[in-house]
This record gives sequence, C-alpha cells and structure tokens, in this order.
Amino acid sequence: MERTAKLVFSSLAACALLAGCGAASGVDHPADQPHETNAGDDWRDEVIYQIMVDRFANGDPNNDINVAPSVPGRYHGGDWQGIIDQLDYLEELGVTALWISPVVKNTEEDAGFASYHGYWTQDFLRPNPHFGDLYKLRELTNAAHARGMKVILDVVTNHVGQLFFYDINGNGQPDDWLSGGGLSHTCVQICFNPGRASECTADELVYCNLGKDYLERIIEWDPEYDPRGVQGWTSLGFSGPATVRFTDWPHINRVPPPRPPDWFGWPEDKPWFDDPSWYNRRGRVYVWWHENDYSREFVRDQETTGDFPGGLKDLNTSNPDVAEALTRSFEYWIEVADFDGFRIDTVKHIDRPEVQPNLRGFWGLFTDRMRAKAAELGKQNFFIFGEAFDGNDELIGAYTKGGVDADGAFGRFDSVFYFSQKYRVIDNVFKLGAPTKNIECLYNSRVGRNPSDAFCQTNGYPAGPTHGTTPHAAPEAGGIGLAPNQVLVNFLDNHDLPRFLFETPSESSLRAGLFYLMTWDGIPCVYYGTEQGFAGGVDPANREDMWRGNVAKGYPPFDTTNPHFNLVKELIALRKARPALRRGTVEVKWSTEQPGARRDAGIFAFERVADDDKVLVVLNASEQDSEACAPVADGGACLISTFAPGTVLRDLAPGSDGETFTVGAGGAVTVRVPAQSARILAP
Repeated sequence: MERTAKLVFSSLAACALLAGCGAASGVDHPADQPHETNAGDDWRDEVIYQIMVDRFANGDPNNDINVAPSVPGRYHGGDWQGIIDQLDYLEELGVTALWISPVVKNTEEDAGFASYHGYWTQDFLRPNPHFGDLYKLRELTNAAHARGMKVILDVVTNHVGQLFFYDINGNGQPDDWLSGGGLSHTCVQICFNPGRASECTADELVYCNLGKDYLERIIEWDPEYDPRGVQGWTSLGFSGPATVRFTDWPHINRVPPPRPPDWFGWPEDKPWFDDPSWYNRRGRVYVWWHENDYSREFVRDQETTGDFPGGLKDLNTSNPDVAEALTRSFEYWIEVADFDGFRIDTVKHIDRPEVQPNLRGFWGLFTDRMRAKAAELGKQNFFIFGEAFDGNDELIGAYTKGGVDADGAFGRFDSVFYFSQKYRVIDNVFKLGAPTKNIECLYNSRVGRNPSDAFCQTNGYPAGPTHGTTPHAAPEAGGIGLAPNQVLVNFLDNHDLPRFLFETPSESSLRAGLFYLMTWDGIPCVYYGTEQGFAGGVDPANREDMWRGNVAKGYPPFDTTNPHFNLVKELIALRKARPALRRGTVEVKWSTEQPGARRDAGIFAFERVADDDKVLVVLNASEQDSEACAPVADGGACLISTFAPGTVLRDLAPGSDGETFTVGAGGAVTVRVPAQSARILAP
C-alpha cells in the first residue's frame, strides 16, 4: 500500500511538472491567455476573503493523495476545483477578492505534519499537485474574474521547507541528541538526598553542582541561532561551519530543489536553490516571546537572518542571484495565473527599512519588479500587502515607505496585514474592554495626526505617520495609486491565530467586531468560516474543513441561512452601497478614556465622508447599552456631528428597526446603542 501511494504521488508530481496533465489538446497555455486589466479599480472597494485551499472544498478526488481528513495536521483534500465549485456561495456572501494559500510545490511532510498549508516550498516554479495543475489554477482565476472577483496569491520568499540539515557532528545523518553531564542518578539519589547526603564525597558534590548546568540539546534539523553561522561541534569543541546536507527522500518530496526548466532562461553556470551558499545558515530564531530580554539589534538580526522555527531554511535575499531567482519566479506566476495581487509572508524577516529606509534591499527590488511585470502584461492596480506579524506599528509601517538610492526612487509594500490593529484594537478593545481612545490613538499615529494628548503618549502611541503617505506607483505603472495608510488590510483573525470565537466565545462581541471591520478605514479581510461561526483554537484547530459545515452549531456545509452568514452578507452589501464606508475620510467624533461602567462605556463614533455621501457610525464595544454622551459629572455633553440641525438620520445597521434620530442644535446627536452593536446613521 505504501509503495502504491508513493508511485501515485510521483505520477502526479510528474503531471504537475509538465503543467498539462489532463488538459484538452489545443488549449492555450495559461501564460498566453488574456490578462485582467483592472483599469479604473480602487482597492478600497474590495472585501478580501482568505481561503486555505486544502480546507475549503474538495472538488476533485483524483488529486486526493496522502490525505487523512480526520487528522488536523495532514492534507484533507481541498483543491482549486473546490473553490471554483463554490463561487456561487462566495458571490452570494458578497466578497470581491479571494486570497488563496500558496500554490507552489512543497515538501510533502515534516515531523509527521503535512504541507497542506503551502508554506514549505520545495520548488518555486511548479504547482502543488494536491490542488490541481496549472490549467486548473488559471481556470480558477478566470472563473473568479468572470464574476468580478480578484484573486490574491499568498507568496513566501523568506524561506523554503526543511530541505536540508546541518551535519553538526559530522556523521552524515540528521541527529537529535543530548550532550553534557546533567544530573546522574548518584546526584539525585545520594548527594542531593538529605537522608544520604553524608555518603557524597566533596568531589562528587562538585561534579553534581557543575554538571547539572552542562546539558545541551543538539537538533541538526533546527539548531538554535548562532550569529557566526551554525558550527560543527562535538564534545571536543568546534570544527568550523557545519556541513549542509540536503535530504534525498523522494517519497515525501524532500529532495533538493530541481534546476529551473529551459524556458526559464536561467544561466547554466549560476547556482540555484540547491546551493548552500543561497542560505544564511545561522539556525533558528529563539528570541520570540522574550524580545525585551535582548537588545533590539540582536532580535532583528535573528529575525532577518535566522531560520524560521520548524527548520524552515532562511534564504539569503542579499545575494543578488537569490533575489533575481525569487523575483523572476513570481513574475512568472503573475503571467501564468493572472493574479491581481500578492499577500507576502514573513515580511519583517527580510530587510531593515526601520533603520535603513534608503537601502533598496530585496523588497525595494521585488515589489517594484512585480508592479512592472503587471504593467507589462497590461494589468493595473496590482496590490501587494505584507504579513508583518508584529504589534509595533512603526516597525511594520516602515515596510510601506519607499526610499531613494543612487538608482533613484523605489517603492515597498502598498499595505500590510494590520497586526498592530489586531493587538491594540480587536483584542484590547473589542475583547478585553479597553477604552476606545485606543482606536483613535492608533489611527492618529498611522496617518500622522500627532497624538500628543496624555492618554496616547502614556500608552506608547508614536506621533507618526507610521505608514506610507504617498503611492508607490500609479495604476498604469502597475501600482494602485493609493497611499499605504489608506489601504491597510484589517482583520479579526486568520490562519495563524485562534478564531475570534475561540478566544472570546461571545456572539455579540464578534458582531461588534464585524461592525468595526466593515465600517472602518481600510480594506476588510474575512477569514473563511467566520461567516459560519467557526471557533477553532490555535493552528491547526483554526483551519477547519468548510465542507463539513459547523457541526457544533448544526449548520450544513456552505450554509447561507444562519445568522453569522447573513450578518456578514448584509454588512458587505451596506459597505458596497455607501461610498463613504469604502473610500470616505475619517473624523473621530467620540471615544472613551476610562474603562468600566459609564454612560458612554465602549462608545466609539466617527464620520466618514466621500463626495456627497456621509455616514455617522456609532459603535458600542461594551457589554452594556451606552450612548455617545459624557457622564453628568463630566459635563454631560453629547456627540457633535457635522450634520445640519434638524437632519433626520436613519439607522442602516443590519438587524436594526430603522430607528431615526434628529440632529439637534450645533449638530448634537444623542443616540443610544445596544451592547456590542452599532448604529450606522445617514440621512
């Protein structure tokens, strides 16, 4: 049975290599098909829907190789055909851009876990046979485009899968061993045993006291970071840089990356990803969760040159050949699959723009080349946003700012996946009940409104602007023509974090978070399954199978009748109907600085204005009914809007009864908001 599975996998891999398995004769190669232009589009109009391909829908059982649907850490069978089959569902929900997990060929497994997520690259130029072939991938993007949906590819350039080990002890095989004295049974049972300590000689006690501190674990797959590079070592001492040994295990596709095909035009005399010199070879990052215990330089050196935990080998993107190979590989994916944008993984692990803003680096090269490639293909508005998994707004914002070097101006990222908002607003305010002033402070930092009030300063919000204020390129040059601080990608949860409902099992709290997500400045991103009430914990429990439905709640697969689906659908529809909710400027009208029960507890109010459309949003993140008016002890004043006195505002929020509110003298609006809900008010 095992031999059969290996032969089937090898056949499929060969099929994917040729990129034409099962394709009808006479079908144009995907790269020769027309490309979607996206001319005149504005990314602020989009609602992104994040899909983990293996967990969404199984449309083609013929590519179900090595699947184990009952095991969270294995392949389950989802594929590109499954997404095609569910486009009606996605269209009904109202999402407009599909972010799909990586498409490249991966190592099959590592330490018993499979590469179903797509982040363990083995070959940058061939598709993952678990999901389909090249023609099926292009069929997906074509089908999405036919419905007015864009497709965003998840891209990994920082590292590859666990393709080699460091032969630290020089025996030619991957080992994991303990070295040193540690505590022997004599120390435990005699010297450190009060009842028998008198039997322990002075020399034995010295051995026990010193030996207990000398115990090392050496993991050749994933050794800890060494700024000198991973060293060869035995109990006799160091022996120089450890030898890098690529594995040759074809049955799980853990083999050296193959040379590129002839059509790629890579010079024969240049190395490729099977060359150890293309990697930093410093070992695994170990400073996370204790960053404050180390110098900032040491933390950032590890993040930018260390292997990602799990043995994911860090690419030396400072090597011009590595940078060129990666850049050309992803230019190819734009051309062959007609993607409309990239979400790029592990952004903060490459380059240091926070300290070298005018050093082009890899990102300055890569992002500008992607825009140029899109323009060459006739594509406009190619959107590039990065995953900078960090709550430091200044650090992640540095990746959205361009620079200038001897060769001229260069760009970086159009946007980032907004983790600092996730931590400081979604978690802090909507889950933990912190004052809503945090939302205002973060916004002011982002756009450079210089939050100089005591609350913002005390809570560590910088003056800003923390994110880029000018576009990197015009649409006709492949850019999006919008400043990064206009298009940050907002989210409640994702594939690397527990589901919102796992950490906060409150339907009403999720409801308040969704109101914020769909009305606030930026581009909303919905993680698949949120609209079905999924509540999984940390990876891999947060990567549920959509096609099973929500068993706990009794929802059938792809249910369009449950309250979660309908809330997301109605909020998206409202966002589409009101330009102010998509493109409008922001003016904060009310926020709270004190926690706890108050008349205005949890209230955050803001106006959004776009041309002749204006909306007043009044959110309530608290567990009590509240209103946008100060307590009597604080003067009792209420929210002041820019609507004229006498204007009748109607509540447009999903689930509301259309209640109306009349604007009072000076623009005052007195509005009561139910707990963990919102009023969306417009004439």
